[in-house]
Amino acid sequence: MPEPVHKSIDAAPIQERIEGGLEQIFGPGAAERDSAEKLTRLVLLLAKWAPRMNLTGHRDPLEMTSRLVLDAAALVGALPELSRASDLADLGSGAGFPGLPIAILRPHLKVYLVDSRQRRNHFQREARRVLALDRVEPLLGRSDELQARPCDVVVAQAMAKPESALELMAPWARPGGLLVLPASERAEPPSIRSPGADRSPQRRRYVVPFSGVERQLWIIPASHPG
Repeated sequence: MPEPVHKSIDAAPIQERIEGGLEQIFGPGAAERDSAEKLTRLVLLLAKWAPRMNLTGHRDPLEMTSRLVLDAAALVGALPELSRASDLADLGSGAGFPGLPIAILRPHLKVYLVDSRQRRNHFQREARRVLALDRVEPLLGRSDELQARPCDVVVAQAMAKPESALELMAPWARPGGLLVLPASERAEPPSIRSPGADRSPQRRRYVVPFSGVERQLWIIPASHPG
C-alpha cells in the first residue's frame, strides 16, 4: 500500500472556509469549533493521501473543502432527521464522503462506510484512527455481498442508477427508516419499484456553500414489515 505524500498545506484558509460554510448552513454559532477543526484535519489528510491513492478527482484542498466536506455538511443541514437517528450506512462511500463529515457533525451516530475498494477502505480506517471517530466502522466489500447492518438512515451518493441503488439500499434500512439519494439539481425522481421502499420520494433542495452547486435529495421511507 502506498504511503501518504507529506507536504506542507496551509490549514488556515481551509478552516476559514469550513467555518464560513457551516455558518451558512447551520447559522451563527450552530456548529461547534471542534467539528470545524476535525473537518479541517480531514481535508488535510485527504489532500496528502489522494495524489498517491487516487481517492478523489479533486486535488486542490480548497476544492476538496467545498465539493466534498461542505457538500456533505449541506446534506446534513437538509436532513434534520439525523439528529433523531441512531445509525447511518453510507453505501459506495468512496474515500468516506459524505459519511465521514456526517460522523463529525453528528457524533452520536454510528456510521458504517461501505466500499469495495481496498485503497479507499484503508484511507477510511486511517481517518477513523487519526480523527478518533470511534463510532465510524469502515466495511470493505460490496453492499450486496456484505452482511447488512440495518440503520435508521441509508445514503447512497454515487452507487448506481437510482432504481438500482434503492434495491441495494433496502436491506441496509431498518423498517421505518429513510433511504436518501443525493442528486444533481436536474436529476429525475427515482421510480419506486423496490420492495424495501414505501411511498413516493420526497424532494429537498440545498446549495453547497462557496461552490454555487445546487443539489437535491430524494428521501424515501423504508417499508414497515408486512
